[in-house]
Amino acid sequence: MTLWHENRLSEQHNSVLQEDVTVADLVRHYLERIQTHNPNINALVHVDQERAVEQATRRQEQISAGTSPRLVGLPTADKDLVARAGMPTGYGSATSRNQPVSTSSDPMASWLDSVGAISVGKSATSEFGLSGSTESPSTGPTRNPHDLSRSAGGSSGGAAAAVAAGLLPFAPGSDGGGSIRIPAFACGVVGWKPSRGLVPAGSGFESTGGLVVPGLVTRSVDDLVYVAEHLVYGAFPWSSRAPGESGNYRQVLDSPRSGLTVGVTVASPWPLSWGVSPDGRALQALELARSTLADAGHTVVDVDWKPDVTYAENFMTLWAVAAASVPVAAEAVNKLEPLTRFLRERGRRTSAVELAHAQLALRGFERDTIVAFSGYDAVLTPGLNGPAPKLGWLDQEDAERNFRQQVNMTPWTSFVNVAGLPALAVPVSQVEGLPLGVQLVGRPGGDATLMGIAHQISDRLPEAQRWPEQVV
Repeated sequence: MTLWHENRLSEQHNSVLQEDVTVADLVRHYLERIQTHNPNINALVHVDQERAVEQATRRQEQISAGTSPRLVGLPTADKDLVARAGMPTGYGSATSRNQPVSTSSDPMASWLDSVGAISVGKSATSEFGLSGSTESPSTGPTRNPHDLSRSAGGSSGGAAAAVAAGLLPFAPGSDGGGSIRIPAFACGVVGWKPSRGLVPAGSGFESTGGLVVPGLVTRSVDDLVYVAEHLVYGAFPWSSRAPGESGNYRQVLDSPRSGLTVGVTVASPWPLSWGVSPDGRALQALELARSTLADAGHTVVDVDWKPDVTYAENFMTLWAVAAASVPVAAEAVNKLEPLTRFLRERGRRTSAVELAHAQLALRGFERDTIVAFSGYDAVLTPGLNGPAPKLGWLDQEDAERNFRQQVNMTPWTSFVNVAGLPALAVPVSQVEGLPLGVQLVGRPGGDATLMGIAHQISDRLPEAQRWPEQVV
């Protein structure tokens, strides 16, 4: 029996294209793994087996007719913030229970259809994607495949846990403050937050402050490159676009570059008064990545970066306004989690002038950060501030403390969204069976360069991507 989930994405896809395996058999392989392991992990909150098998039959017909789309036959799942026609959309919230199925699809669901992928259901998320841990009381906690007592991160926690456990070969997600990278760090997989203005299915400018972009979670950098080219393909229906050429990411793997300049920083824009300080294990992972890049022939130097001290207040203003913008019926507000209510109340108190001032200040932060990083081909930071925390680690009564706890665990992610830069979460080691990773941040439109650097790290640190013992 072929263990398809252990193969590279390209190998799985080529087997489908060459009809060595039928699309239905590949889909059933993953559905069987979901049936076996998802009850313990809770990565997927909705599974539609009948629809998936029906789609597999249609995709097989396209292959036989020679008219197949680019990623035809690969199973995946939509993040449960993304509407798909014919499926329920829960948003990780009790306020969305018993809602009718969606009648239309959001752009990322339409993208999956256009490239021929098959959605088997919905991956778990935190309530409206506002938390860095996927522990919604509405759907139950998503557990880390490496240790079921640990968080899978968030808000794309279901996507990362599903890929890490081999329940899906790849998964789309969205990232407004680290929501792809945080769970990728926690689960030991690769997470890509694209440049703002790069992905046609979501430029980032649709969201408050331009924070949220769609991206991908994969098991490896090689798998990421295989899918990423197709995420940036096609007409770009926006006037503001990331600089540089998009696509042709395969070239960075086939022709690896040396002699790049990589900056390193542990600085964070969050205030020291919040208790933000680097964890020793996070620093060890950073030093491992640093020495690995030096061994690969790159110049690795410290970055003198002093972020604007007003960042925290301004980011919280945007995050709160975004929460207040989520449509929730008045009679359902009391069903919201404390963090969501706290953010919504703050957002509703924010005036248009205060929002404008915060956005203006953060555009200045964007400019200053890009200037500070401009002398480097990439900038390396820690990933999570230590291994994935235990489930239940967040304060469920004091929402403001909850927010600061998240910041302390993820102090290096949100600034990338504010600056609109590309970033990758890359696994580098494990401590006591739990993954540790680092973050690579690129220049605007420099996504391909990041993938090339990340591939060099992964090639030299293969032990970082061991399968979780729970799901072998």
